[in-house]
Amino acid sequence: MMTADKKEQKGTILVVNTGSITTKFAVYKDGSCILEQKLEHSVQELSRFADVMDQDQMRTDAIISALGEQGIRLEDIDIVMCRGGLFTPCVTGVYNVNADMREVLSTSREGNHACNLSALIGDNIAHNINALRDKEGLKPAFGPCIAYVADPPMADEMLPECHVGGIPEFPRRTLFHALNTRAIMRRYLRDTGRKAEDTTAIICHMGGGVTISLHRGGRVIDTSHGLGGDGPITPERAGCCPPYPLIDMCFSGKYTKEEIRKKLIGRGGAVAYFGTNDMREVVKRAKEGREEYVVFMKAFVLNIAKYIVAQGAVVDGKVDVIILTGGVAYSTDITDAITKKVDWLAPVVVYPGENELASLAENGYMILAKETKIHTYNKDHLVED
Repeated sequence: MMTADKKEQKGTILVVNTGSITTKFAVYKDGSCILEQKLEHSVQELSRFADVMDQDQMRTDAIISALGEQGIRLEDIDIVMCRGGLFTPCVTGVYNVNADMREVLSTSREGNHACNLSALIGDNIAHNINALRDKEGLKPAFGPCIAYVADPPMADEMLPECHVGGIPEFPRRTLFHALNTRAIMRRYLRDTGRKAEDTTAIICHMGGGVTISLHRGGRVIDTSHGLGGDGPITPERAGCCPPYPLIDMCFSGKYTKEEIRKKLIGRGGAVAYFGTNDMREVVKRAKEGREEYVVFMKAFVLNIAKYIVAQGAVVDGKVDVIILTGGVAYSTDITDAITKKVDWLAPVVVYPGENELASLAENGYMILAKETKIHTYNKDHLVED
């Protein structure tokens, strides 16, 4: 998934990707992954912290310890690439982690999620690396170690008309699988020899969450929202819900705010119907002829197809390709069914799976090769560097 030629992939990159109960990291040296680990944090370990954002030092220490156990010296790491957290304003691309970003992430200004930890941890480690180098008098080839994030999920390049909601208090906002979809877009362009400025693509990422994004001329001009109810049914999320029943549920007195949020995100979709977020299980039961699974799978496919076609309307139907990706895209039963419903709009290409660690490393090598623009984050307004 790397962009530069192998001879140009020089340097050592640490990649950090935090989840709710796991910390994934990898080390890439001269373009090859030499270490990949997933640290699993027990409920007992995490229960010591009142808030997920209090876990940054614990997880920082865990990565540093694991690297040491594998014989990897911190001083040898040239840059740290981190999963993007919830912060705005921003556009797609690469950002160095700075004080403004740390403040927005650590205070959860735009949302509280474990992904916010990645940049904090990466920046902590980068500072440790620079202190060690100074102590040892080392002069690294690529200069000081800096932590970066790539393609954060709230990157906003939407057309003005795509922001407008039904009432001013509810503008449409972005939160999508920017990292994987942008990496998949680059892969498609390499595979076909097309140029970003001449290509319009609708990319559907299907995992625990499902987002559909519209890529035109190298920008993402519209997208569904992965967490906010502006999107299709997913394996574990409710997607778009009718507002009146939702209002009644909120004021019924039967549920807390957190319980309702869980119904929408985490316990919605296939989890709500069948107690599983594994679409392989849904497909298996549907193929056995179990009617409730057959109907749900048809609804899952139809929901996604509707959102794909709706994105086509934004560009007057002038779409070059529809790309299906994410873990669920390994199911040909699902991708074939979606294809039948949307291939009249544009040809469909399937790139199953996702590898966020490799995508981050790809961005890292573009940084080291000076092949990409570096943005500086400003917490108050968008700055295009």
